Amino acid sequence: MPYLAWLFLLAQTGAPVAGTSAAGPSPELDRDVKKVVDVFLAAESEAADPIPADQAFYQGTIPGMLRTLDPHSIFFDPDQYQQLQQMQRSEAKGFGTIVSVLPGRVFILQTSPGTPAAKAGLAAGDEILAINNIPLANLEMEQLIQLMSAARQQQAGLDVRRPGNIRLFHLTLTPELVNSPSVDRVFLLKPDVGYLRISSFEDSTARLAKEAIEKLGGEKLKGLVIDLRNNPGGEAQAAADIASLFLQPDQLIFTIKGRNMKEQEVRSPKFSKPYSFPLVALIDEKSASASEILTGALQDHDRATVAGEPSFGKGLVQNVFPLSSHTGIALTVAYYYTPSGRSIQKPLPSGILDASKIVPAGSFHTDSGREVKGGGGIQPDQLVLPEGLSRLEGVLDASGALTAFAGEYVQAHTVPADFEITSAILDDVQLFLSTRNIRPGVADWLRDRDWIQSRLRQEILNLKFGVAKGDEVEMQRDPVVRAALKTIGGPARP
Repeated sequence: MPYLAWLFLLAQTGAPVAGTSAAGPSPELDRDVKKVVDVFLAAESEAADPIPADQAFYQGTIPGMLRTLDPHSIFFDPDQYQQLQQMQRSEAKGFGTIVSVLPGRVFILQTSPGTPAAKAGLAAGDEILAINNIPLANLEMEQLIQLMSAARQQQAGLDVRRPGNIRLFHLTLTPELVNSPSVDRVFLLKPDVGYLRISSFEDSTARLAKEAIEKLGGEKLKGLVIDLRNNPGGEAQAAADIASLFLQPDQLIFTIKGRNMKEQEVRSPKFSKPYSFPLVALIDEKSASASEILTGALQDHDRATVAGEPSFGKGLVQNVFPLSSHTGIALTVAYYYTPSGRSIQKPLPSGILDASKIVPAGSFHTDSGREVKGGGGIQPDQLVLPEGLSRLEGVLDASGALTAFAGEYVQAHTVPADFEITSAILDDVQLFLSTRNIRPGVADWLRDRDWIQSRLRQEILNLKFGVAKGDEVEMQRDPVVRAALKTIGGPARP
């Protein structure tokens, strides 16, 4: 039944609908729905332009009502609901490339074997100048990302320049299904101290994490850094499965509490055999949902030191309910709480997600008695902010000059696995920058020399051996990782 007809039926006859008793809706609901119908009838009759019923209710009344609840409860009209169902059934498509995106410039850092990009001949160091005849030089970052996201959905034409070549060449790529593992970086930061980056939480994440830990050394490790920065979350059960790799048997991982549902507790298995080496979990303002569930459990049980920035604060349990006429709503039905009772969800202004309704009163403490703050997100034990770029570093980063130099260097030189940047290479970099009108002063160059040396080594290893190898270099200068390395082996204290 169309939604408008449903409203009329309810207003005129008091017929029962989902969520009401067999005796019909309450008199208050009957009167309120009739007010909505009366407003629509008056507008539909007297407005200067015709008002389509679907537009009035699908884009106005229903979304407006849900906005009074929270920003995450939304309505799906028939087209949106169909797209949602397709997304749930689909897999990610792409060309099999890892790129460096700068304002107006896109460089290929890596192509995966057997993917459309590799088959077409794209290689590390190539620069994409245009996509589907749209020049990239004048596009802002957001425009670039939107264009590239759209290009991955259908056949795309690329204009490409190879390092050392003046002439451009044109490629046509057709996207294919690609596999992006949720545990995407695994290596040793130093002997017996591992690094594990989790980009999302899926069915396979806990299995991949355990395989990665065993690859690094398993129980022989002296410490592990789990990087959850920029992780938007995913499946809560996947976060619980990973927590169970480190928590004692039957320890509480999280609790779900909602108005119309029985309180649920999720615990680690009673016969689990957890790892015992020290842990540090890294978070930032983009760590959300399942990332916060995992971090909160490790922190509350004093199992890990948490370093970085306060997390996002999204602790909502949402269900998608199908409605009539092929529509649906995503509705917040409960909240996630850490073992100590902290709400992960942050309160929002204007009374939406009011703190008094979701944040229990009182203070919160870890198993050892340390006080931890509640009321939204996870607060790190060690606050470590990202380091800003100097003026010279900003110029080199935005211009892509080091990436361009790396592309030409890899084309002309043999790069061994233990490659290091020498003084002679830095002299060549200065000459290369000069040809691009980048001429730093002596003081600026000496101050930023170590950063330039590390960043250039990263770019060259990216192009020669893949981005994973370059990331190992980047993590060595990452201030949050450096703080984590100092913490490994110490108590979980601020």
